[in-house]
Amino acid sequence: MTAPRRLFGRGSWPEVRRIGDVLRTETVGGVLLLVATLLALAWANSPWSASYARLRDVAVGPSALDLHLSLGAWAADGLLAVFFFVAGLELKREFVAGDLRDRRRAALPVAAAVGGMAVPAVIYTLANLTGGGLRGWAIPTATDIAFALAVLALISTHLPSGLRTFLLTLAVVDDLLAITIIAVFYTSTLHLPWLLLALVPLVAFAVLVQRRVRTWWLLLPPALLTWGLVHASGVHATVAGVLLAFTVPVLRSERAGGPDAGPGLAEHLEHRFRPLSAGVAVPVFAFFSAGVTVGGFSGLAHSLADPVALGTAVGLVVGKAAGISAATWLVSRFTRAQLDDELGWPDVVGLSLLGGIGFTVSLLIGELAFGGGSVRDAHVTVGVLTGTVVAALLAGIVLRLRNRRYRRLAAAEEVDADHDGVPDVYGPHSAGG
Repeated sequence: MTAPRRLFGRGSWPEVRRIGDVLRTETVGGVLLLVATLLALAWANSPWSASYARLRDVAVGPSALDLHLSLGAWAADGLLAVFFFVAGLELKREFVAGDLRDRRRAALPVAAAVGGMAVPAVIYTLANLTGGGLRGWAIPTATDIAFALAVLALISTHLPSGLRTFLLTLAVVDDLLAITIIAVFYTSTLHLPWLLLALVPLVAFAVLVQRRVRTWWLLLPPALLTWGLVHASGVHATVAGVLLAFTVPVLRSERAGGPDAGPGLAEHLEHRFRPLSAGVAVPVFAFFSAGVTVGGFSGLAHSLADPVALGTAVGLVVGKAAGISAATWLVSRFTRAQLDDELGWPDVVGLSLLGGIGFTVSLLIGELAFGGGSVRDAHVTVGVLTGTVVAALLAGIVLRLRNRRYRRLAAAEEVDADHDGVPDVYGPHSAGG
């Protein structure tokens, strides 16, 4: 008889070890992201708020190339391309060499990610059937992995590793869906000749990386040219980061020793660029995007009265939790898969609440939907921040309680070292045990 499949299993050992490395990096990135957000909010709500707006709106870059952009636009279009490049590398590695290459392993995170995007989108749409806010339907659909992992790291001293593995895998699939949404639904005008022309430097970059070229000054020119042409085409420039990442080989060539000889070029580039993404690109984007003038409790209430902000906040908190939990239950119900022995459904609920921590991509979609600096974009920021804080607090409460349970179980396991069900009063190695 075939053993039932386990949901939220530990994953393969290389996957667990790699995810541990990513967790440590993203936790630091989450802290920097939080600091940048708080700094922006404090400045934008201080007597010097006008200077914050002037700094964000300073325009630099060559006008002849249609790149005379504000610092805020450079952060969204330029620096976030680095973030999406790293996300693209992660996506490709997961599907080529990670656990997502196994359809049975991939079924749950894919289903959970789809559910975690569909339900928030429905909630937002229902809240905005009137009022002209429907264009922002995708705002509450994305999970910010840096923030989510930072919260998880503060809680999870004893939580099972399967939860951490699943959260990262869920975020990877979430990123793929978000990238697709941005490319398909938030491209207002498409200049096809520029997009086709972007294929030339993209192919040049692909040839270099397929030949395992790692020299940055050879890779940077075609990468920048690809980014510039995609930007000129009307497709959001961050998509260029993903396209470039998808050309990078994941496995070593047979001439270089094959897959068993060590990490491939994708992992090498990811290791090199992840600190730039988590430590610079995302925090700087947060600094220029999160600086909304709230205006005290009355201003907060006024912003949340806008269906755009309300739909965003409720979508992140309720929609993400309901969508991810329901999709997980449906997979277990119709595939006869079971939770891992060391996990319970409260763990699933806690992780689903973590999925409601949306920030980077949610703010980006808000800017694309309503225009950076607009009143509704400011309301989107309030909704994203409110939903993120509430989701983080609720997830913290649930997972903290679960963490205490697992800590007690671990302590009992240590006391009963011989697993005979009888506490070893004198210690696990005592003759009197």
